[in-house]
Amino acid sequence: MSDRNVHKAGFTPSGITRGSTASSMMSREARASGGGVHSGGPTSTLQEMGARGATHSSGYTSSGISGGSRASDTMSKEAAAHGGGVPKGSTTSTVQSI
Repeated sequence: MSDRNVHKAGFTPSGITRGSTASSMMSREARASGGGVHSGGPTSTLQEMGARGATHSSGYTSSGISGGSRASDTMSKEAAAHGGGVPKGSTTSTVQSI
């Protein structure tokens, strides 16, 4: 994953860009959770990466998720919580797709 892709999706150092993929994700996530975006969810995770410009160290790569990384830890927790699989729309699958 590159900082460029995250910024292009609308997750930037100055916040989420109006009318972007990020804006749409934030809106859908907020509606689904009753009005807020939860810490650790796809929107907040991507925004944190976009603000810091540090996607290269997160473990989400074009070759997959790096072992021992933050991404690996997130994927492991999600898989355990969902009976061994990572569901579509989860933080791991959404962030990896960007």
